[in-house]
Amino acid sequence: MANFTPVASLAGGILIGLASVWLLAANGRIAGISGILHGLVAQPPGDRFWRFAFLLGLVIAGFAWHAFVAPAPVREGFGLGWAAAAGLLVGLGTRLGGGCTSGHGVCGLGRFSLRSLVAVAVFMATGMAATYVMRHVL
Repeated sequence: MANFTPVASLAGGILIGLASVWLLAANGRIAGISGILHGLVAQPPGDRFWRFAFLLGLVIAGFAWHAFVAPAPVREGFGLGWAAAAGLLVGLGTRLGGGCTSGHGVCGLGRFSLRSLVAVAVFMATGMAATYVMRHVL
């Protein structure tokens, strides 16, 4: 927990919440990032602008935070192959789980969705198990 920063964590949580509320109020859409990304490539062209703008805003905000506020720590020895495998597994999990952590964890729990509560419990248990395996088994 050496990298835990409560102020940055609180600020990030507030920004995520505001972005989710803004998207719901302005567009009537849930801020499920995997669904937004999927819709960017699968939906008709008329429905792509807001998706592209929302995702671009997320990417720009991440780079801006890194450049102007607090650079993220770099983990040495974590190769591109591990990152690609992790990304593919996360993508597969979002399709199998019917949504991602932002859709279920941020928006679904806020709407008291039982389906989202189960999904988040599975996300958390799987994350804990994966952390244990990575630290103590591999």
